[in-house]
Amino acid sequence: MKKLLLACLAACVVQANAQDVKPLPPLPSPRQQEWADLEFYLFAHFGPNTFTDLEWGKGTEHEEVFNPSQLDCRQWCRIAKAAGAKGIIITAKHHDGFCLWPSKYSKHTVRESKWKDGKGDVLKELNEACKEYGLKMGVYLSPWDRNHPTYGTEAYNEVFINMMKEVVSRYGPYFEFWWDGANGEGPNGKKQEYDWKKFQETIRAIAPKTAVFSDIGPDIRWVGNEKGVAGATNWSLLDTAGFKRGHGAPENDTLNQGNVYGKNWIQAECDVSIRPGWFYHKEEDAKVKTPQQLFDLYLKSVGRNAALLLNVPPDRRGLFTEYDSAALVGFKQMRDKAFAHSLLADKTTSVQVAGKPTQLLADNKPTYVVADKGIWLAFTNAVRVNCIQLEEPVQMGQRVQSFKIELQLASGEKKTIDGTTIGRKRILTFSAETVKSITINITGSKATPLISEVKVFDIPDGILLK
Repeated sequence: MKKLLLACLAACVVQANAQDVKPLPPLPSPRQQEWADLEFYLFAHFGPNTFTDLEWGKGTEHEEVFNPSQLDCRQWCRIAKAAGAKGIIITAKHHDGFCLWPSKYSKHTVRESKWKDGKGDVLKELNEACKEYGLKMGVYLSPWDRNHPTYGTEAYNEVFINMMKEVVSRYGPYFEFWWDGANGEGPNGKKQEYDWKKFQETIRAIAPKTAVFSDIGPDIRWVGNEKGVAGATNWSLLDTAGFKRGHGAPENDTLNQGNVYGKNWIQAECDVSIRPGWFYHKEEDAKVKTPQQLFDLYLKSVGRNAALLLNVPPDRRGLFTEYDSAALVGFKQMRDKAFAHSLLADKTTSVQVAGKPTQLLADNKPTYVVADKGIWLAFTNAVRVNCIQLEEPVQMGQRVQSFKIELQLASGEKKTIDGTTIGRKRILTFSAETVKSITINITGSKATPLISEVKVFDIPDGILLK
C-alpha cells in the first residue's frame, strides 16, 4: 500500500508551463558555460622562484638559475588526469619577467638559460602533453615585469600585447587566460600604467573562445582570497563600473559574494595552493594539504557556485612530488566515494514537484522544473543522508536568493537547513541523519525559481571534516 501511495504521488504531479518562463539576464556566454563545466583544474607555478626559494622574484635572477633536471610535463598531466582535474594553467611569466617560452620580446627566457642548452620550451612541452592526455591548457601571464627594460613606459604595453599574441598563436587555444592584477616597480623603479582596454580588445580578437580571468573578469573573477573558499552566499553577478584590476578592484567581500543585482555575469574562481606557498619549497613537503582538506575545499568552492583552481608546484626536477600526487589521488578517491551514487537514483524514491519529476533526477543540464510550489522527496525506506546537491539552470539566469530544506527524520523529528544562493551547483553537508522525506522550499527568488537537478548522498565516514 505504501509503494502504491508513493506511485500515486509521483503520478499526480502538477505540470508547469516552462514555455512561459523567460531568461533572467545577465546570462553566461557559451564561453563562460564551457569554462564553468570544468569545475576543477590545476595551477602550476614554475620558474626561477622554484630554484631561489622566493615567492616573488626580483627580476635580477640570472637565467642560468632555471635548470630543471628532469622536466616532464607528461608526468604533470598523468597526475592531473588521475586527480580528475580537467586542465592545467601554467605561469608562463610571473612578476620576475622570466618567460617559460623563447619569447622574441624578452632576453630573460628559457632561451638564455642552460636548460637544454637554451633550446627548451616549457609551454610547448605542456601543450603537447595536455593534448596527449586529453586535458585543457591555460596560461598565466603577469603584466608586471621586474626585468624588462621598457617596463614603466608606454612601449611596454605593446611588449605585453605582443607576448599575448605570441603565446596564443604558438600554444593556444586555451580554456583560460589568467591576468594577475599585481603592479609594482620595474628595473627602472617605475610602475606601469597598464592599457587594460587594449589588452582586453587584443585577447578577445585573438582568442574569442578563451575565458579571461582577473579581479573583475571579463569572464571570471577572483574570489577575494587565496584560501580557496567562496562565500556561502555567492552570486555569479558582479558590478564592474568604476572599478579597476589590482588596486581599485571591488572589496574582497564583494568579490567573495558577488552582487545580487550585478550587471555582469562573472562567476568566481577559487585559487589556492596545495602547499603553504605557491612555488615549490622543499621545507613544505610535509605541509601538503591532506585529501580530506582538499575535499573540504571542493565543497567550499565548486559546492558554492565557483570553480576550484588548485596550485600544484613542480619541484626543482620539474616534477610533481610524490607528496602532492598522493594527496591528489586521495582527493579523487574521496570525491568518487562521496558522489558515486545519488539516493534519488533508486527506484524506491518518489518525487512530487511542479514539473516533470524525472528532469530532476537525470544529469541533463538543459532541463529544469519550476519550483515555486516546492520539491518533496519521499523514500519507501528511511535512508542515511548527510549531503544534498542543488543546481539551477544558469542558462536561464541565477534566481534563487534563499531556500529552506526540511528533513523528516525516522525518529519523527524534523531538521531544518537554511541556505541562500544556489547557482550552477550548491552542495550542502551536515551531520548524518536517518531520513524518511525531504522538502525543499524556495523562500526567496528574483524571478520564478527554477531547479535543474537535485541529488542526495550518504557520504561515507572519514571524508567530511568534523
